[in-house]
Amino acid sequence: MRLHSIVDADSRGRMFFTYLRRELRRRAKQAIVVAIGLAIGIGLVMTVSAASAGVKTAQGAVLHSLYGVGTDMTVTKTATFGAGGTQHFGGFGSGTSGTRPAAGTKISRNTLRPTAGQATFSSTAVSKVASLHGVAAATGGLNLSDTSFSGTIPNSGSGGGGFSGGSPNFNVSSFTVDGVAISNSAVGPLGSSQISKGGYFSSTDNNAEVAIVSSSYANSQKLSVGSKLDVAGTSLSVIGIASTSSSTADVFIPLGTAQTLAKLKNDVSIVYVSATSASAVSGVSSEVKTALPSNTVTTSASLASEVSGSLSSAANLATNLGKWLSIAALIVAFLIAGLLMMAAVSRRVQEFGTLKAIGWRTRRIVGQVMGEGVTLGLVGGAMGLALGVLGSVVVTAVSPTLTATVGSTFATAGAASGAFGGGGGFPGAGSFPGAGSGSRPSFFGRPGGASSAAHTVLVHLTAPLQGGTIVLAVGLAIAGGLVAGGFGSWRAARLRPAAALRRVE
Repeated sequence: MRLHSIVDADSRGRMFFTYLRRELRRRAKQAIVVAIGLAIGIGLVMTVSAASAGVKTAQGAVLHSLYGVGTDMTVTKTATFGAGGTQHFGGFGSGTSGTRPAAGTKISRNTLRPTAGQATFSSTAVSKVASLHGVAAATGGLNLSDTSFSGTIPNSGSGGGGFSGGSPNFNVSSFTVDGVAISNSAVGPLGSSQISKGGYFSSTDNNAEVAIVSSSYANSQKLSVGSKLDVAGTSLSVIGIASTSSSTADVFIPLGTAQTLAKLKNDVSIVYVSATSASAVSGVSSEVKTALPSNTVTTSASLASEVSGSLSSAANLATNLGKWLSIAALIVAFLIAGLLMMAAVSRRVQEFGTLKAIGWRTRRIVGQVMGEGVTLGLVGGAMGLALGVLGSVVVTAVSPTLTATVGSTFATAGAASGAFGGGGGFPGAGSFPGAGSGSRPSFFGRPGGASSAAHTVLVHLTAPLQGGTIVLAVGLAIAGGLVAGGFGSWRAARLRPAAALRRVE
């Protein structure tokens, strides 16, 4: 009896695959249509998923370029404008005396102050953050702006608010400076791996009069290793050229030197934080907010909404249109596969009636139809996997260039008002109509601060295939086969043997 059951099961297995091969050959055109439909839907989903992963990778690269080396988040503090004239240049226009220099007086000032929008705070915050659970490393820094202001005071008009000798002619130029804690180059605005010429700071340089400049600033100012650079009236030696993104500082100097030149001893304006893992970033952010309630914690996620440009458009396209297009294509493919399978079952009424008459049970017929559907799904999945890989390769090969603009708020309104026109300062100078064409006032905020300038970064889009994408393709293939087989099985299960046999000639 047991041997008979084994032989019977083996016979049924052979018959199952015999019927399967026969039906797929007999309905080859229909099988190809079903497989191609599933393949297109699955291939589209894979391509969109890979492109979305590439966009997320590009966004992550752009946002991390704002922070620096190994940085997962930054901690800053928002400045309060108008208190004590903190944004004035070198005491020019004190904001309280109401006096002004005499006409014809030549003025020349060079100041090094925190970036507009950022306040400084005690460096003890660095050790406090470093001691938190989930923090791998933390280091402090100073985001500064070096501003040079020179010109001649013109004669004022009779009204006291204008100039009788024509428009004033002032020269204002500036560059951004980052104070770098050289004791920990694994996290911060600059790392030794970014040095393209010269060298990085040594362990004894914390208070040395040395500087590293970005390659773009070095090109614009014709600086090289060994050149002299004036920062806050002090001549520093350029020891290195760094290849950094356009969103970082122009000049990097040791933190101790920056604190001395800016007269901010033991103060920092930013803390760079590295988490132990990507999954720990959210928890660390909450801990830092609890430990430093008056400070602002900025992560990549919180900055993502500020990214604009073609990268943002691509992200929206992949997230919205791409996702819904993929879902629509899958639904259509599944429906077509199911309807075609159901139509095929309807044409096999005589066959199923005969099989029932010779002893096949309904569940065996249903299983046969389900097997055919799953086979078509797997064939379509294999074709879809090939299409998805091809789509990913094409996108990566083309590697379209996208622009990402981060931070679009121009933060000059309050700062400029406080610097030049605030309470009793030099009247009428706020707009600087005669400023030199080469001037570049540095009133921009930095990433993580209260406001930020618009930084545009070029990125190349890739479409990396990930293990999850392949698993998704296999799952969709099986799901498509089950949907197709389910429609056919439902139709097969409703067939009545007597009605089917009446159609047998």
